[in-house]
Amino acid sequence: MATKSDFNLFKVVKEYFLIALGMAIYTLGWSIFLTPNNLVGGGVSGISAILQYATGIKMGYTYLVINVLLLVISFLIIGPRFGAKTIYAIILASIGLNLFQEIIPVSIVQDFSSNGKLMSAIMGGIMAGCGIGMSISQGGSSGGTDIIALIISKYRNISPGRLILIMDVVIIASSLLFPSYDAAGDKLPFVAKVTTAVYGFLLVTVNGYVVDLYLSGAKQSVQLFILSKHHEQIADMIASDFHRGVTVLDGEGWYSKQQSKVLMVITRKTDVNLLLKAIKAIDANAFLSISSVTGVYGQGFDTIKGKPEKKQE
Repeated sequence: MATKSDFNLFKVVKEYFLIALGMAIYTLGWSIFLTPNNLVGGGVSGISAILQYATGIKMGYTYLVINVLLLVISFLIIGPRFGAKTIYAIILASIGLNLFQEIIPVSIVQDFSSNGKLMSAIMGGIMAGCGIGMSISQGGSSGGTDIIALIISKYRNISPGRLILIMDVVIIASSLLFPSYDAAGDKLPFVAKVTTAVYGFLLVTVNGYVVDLYLSGAKQSVQLFILSKHHEQIADMIASDFHRGVTVLDGEGWYSKQQSKVLMVITRKTDVNLLLKAIKAIDANAFLSISSVTGVYGQGFDTIKGKPEKKQE
């Protein structure tokens, strides 16, 4: 039977694996669709792209330097655990932004980027948003404005995607103030930069929407009703291994006229498969009912943000 340490180890490995996968998707989106078309996004990656187009310095270097400065804020406000995952994500993203531009064959990049800036902006935005959302859902971040967005959303009911969008608009608009050179070394005219900025606004819109879409799916919760003769053992396992609250209800089988105990549990949808396996290991004949729920607030789930109103005396 699985032990508490096994579940904790699986959870940690899963979180760091998904963060790595998210950063791979994120950096591939930039390397295949965005940088070949001189497209500018938002966040620190957008600033890094602007500097790369202007100076030739690879995005990964400036991305790392800027994020190191912002990490101090994350340690102070969000906490050391989040900071560790953020450092992990930023290092992977910094490596990926440089590495993928070098190892991906030019022919492959040209095949994808030749579809035009419009399609590249959409595809790059989808991949970047999916990567960021995957990282945030596991407690990490790709750094930069994502850190700022998560800090604000921690205290206010504002979606991270919307906050990222506002900051990204300012960054993209600032790209008009810097020179931009394509891969051949030709300087882009101002009109072309304006067009690129418009595509950049489309890019961050898609990016923000995909982040919210991914996070809303990752936060889906389910409610389980469990009937079992081994309800005490199952309840102890859920509380100790999954760190979820268990409510014990009194029930009566109408057909058998026998008293029974019903366990009610609310957990994340992503934990259901692992929980079902653990229940089956205790009682293969347990009867379960699973239904989706929304708006779960309390310890272990979402919190109702905002300062409470003061009572009038």
